[in-house]
Amino acid sequence: MTDTHTPTPTDAQSPEERRKLARRTVLAAGSVAVTAVGVGSAFAATDGTTDAETGARTEASPSASEGACYTLTSELVEGPYYIDADKLRQDVTEDQAGIPLHLTLKVIDAETCKPLRNAAVDIWHCNASGVYSGYESSGSGGGGGGTPPTGAPTDAPTGTPTGPPPGGGGGHQEPTDDTRYLRGTWHTDRHGHVTFKTVFPGWYQGRCVHIHVKVHVDGEWTDAGYEGGHTCHTGQLFFDEKSVLLSAEVEPYASNTTTRTTLDEDTIYPDNGHEGGLLYLKYDRHHIARGVRGHLTLGVEPDETNNG
Repeated sequence: MTDTHTPTPTDAQSPEERRKLARRTVLAAGSVAVTAVGVGSAFAATDGTTDAETGARTEASPSASEGACYTLTSELVEGPYYIDADKLRQDVTEDQAGIPLHLTLKVIDAETCKPLRNAAVDIWHCNASGVYSGYESSGSGGGGGGTPPTGAPTDAPTGTPTGPPPGGGGGHQEPTDDTRYLRGTWHTDRHGHVTFKTVFPGWYQGRCVHIHVKVHVDGEWTDAGYEGGHTCHTGQLFFDEKSVLLSAEVEPYASNTTTRTTLDEDTIYPDNGHEGGLLYLKYDRHHIARGVRGHLTLGVEPDETNNG
């Protein structure tokens, strides 16, 4: 029988040789390991499809790349509507109506595969009408202007947006008001996990449905918030088109008539799947209004600074 034992790195080897050997060891272990993902009883898994001939459900299992090492999560633009961490909380919903979203992120060092403990994670996104807190006077899309729309949504945009997509690119803008709904910061646990309770985001012209995210390290937690350190990751989280179309049938999303940009048409989504921020989602496709669970592993470089 062929000996498949992977040699152990030694001090006699160069740092580059030890790094390559460690990487082979991780990959070899990953090839025979299978991780089962548990789903809460309140949310049914609906990532799969229905077999056209048998009618049986076929569930799609999470890709092995979800927790893969040496794969960095794409760095994307911060957008103009970020507000420094001044709301240390996991439940960011406040009084916003919408489909409940239970979001779990795991933050790992993409070089070592180790979870990042006590990192500060920010999320922020628009409400069902496409409005960002802190920028309500700007209307739908933070910079889109106009009044919140009413009526049935469209499945695809009717025109091509011009200029930087609202809420996606451009320089930072100072807040116009004191609202802070759908924004929050919380720390990762010893396993690198952080969980937020929010609502499924809406949309505004020029952008697909998304959530902004930042990861900060080497700072300190104080009574005033998270201070110091640096931002090692700035990205965005995305939703597949199937889930967005289902959400559009539920109020208050059904009252949003703003021209909607699909995932494929978005100019910021890097079109590289989960590596680019595409969430794994679980929900009852017949009753999405009951709630959605989303999760993703973020591979970051803790020694780098990425402010977006």
